[in-house]
Amino acid sequence: MPELPEVETYRRFLNEVLLDQTITALEVQDAHVLAVEEDVLRQALVGRTITGTSRLGKNCFLQLDSGQVLVWHFGMTGDVGAYRDGPDAPRFTRVALHLSSGLRVAFVDPRKFGRIRLAESVEQYRQAKKLGPDALDITAEQLQHKLSKRKTILKPLLLDQSITAGLGNWIVDEVLFQARIHPERVAQTLSTREFEDLHTAIQLVLHTAIGHEATYRDFPASFLIHAREWDDSATPGTDQHRFCPRHSDTEIAKSYVGGRATYTCPHCQAAD
Repeated sequence: MPELPEVETYRRFLNEVLLDQTITALEVQDAHVLAVEEDVLRQALVGRTITGTSRLGKNCFLQLDSGQVLVWHFGMTGDVGAYRDGPDAPRFTRVALHLSSGLRVAFVDPRKFGRIRLAESVEQYRQAKKLGPDALDITAEQLQHKLSKRKTILKPLLLDQSITAGLGNWIVDEVLFQARIHPERVAQTLSTREFEDLHTAIQLVLHTAIGHEATYRDFPASFLIHAREWDDSATPGTDQHRFCPRHSDTEIAKSYVGGRATYTCPHCQAAD
């Protein structure tokens, strides 16, 4: 699933190719991804100029000169692409915006779980979806305020988009590993220092992922993500990523927390 780093990478790409362009046509190849009537969407888009882009959590916004925003949510397999001629459209293009530059921008989604919506503003959409502050913007104080009285284990809370928007499963595992906190710690047991460590880890993981354009194999060797990749797709006999990057004799453990596959180091993240 595209997480915050992927969506930020998509947003930056869209900002380069869409900014100040006028939409000359809307091409819908599969209306399944539309969360608004096709005719309504076409009327709202054609002839409008895109004046900016933004992102909140896993949602990407295209600001229109009408004041409305076009919302792209990428679901499980969504992506973006650009092309000029119909035969060059990326495979699984569901919707394409034709631009005044001659370029076409594609909403690509093999499994069709993504959605395209209209909203009156980013704030209106945030309230309607009950999204918390973006994970890149939330402060350590806000994080502590939202979590310090909760008697719930930490990992599901960090995945709750109403608390902070944009943290997905692998990101939360990485954040907790970098902060040396067990995913089943009860939130209210964390100290102020641990909340600060948690916030620092969120920033580290997200900025690292965005800096590498979400190409996980290029992440630093100190990241837990390599153990997850090993577990999912390793060639037999290549087990160098099975072990904690801090403790070469400690094997990374896989369990399920809140129904989600979870990776931890038993040494770094000892359960209380």
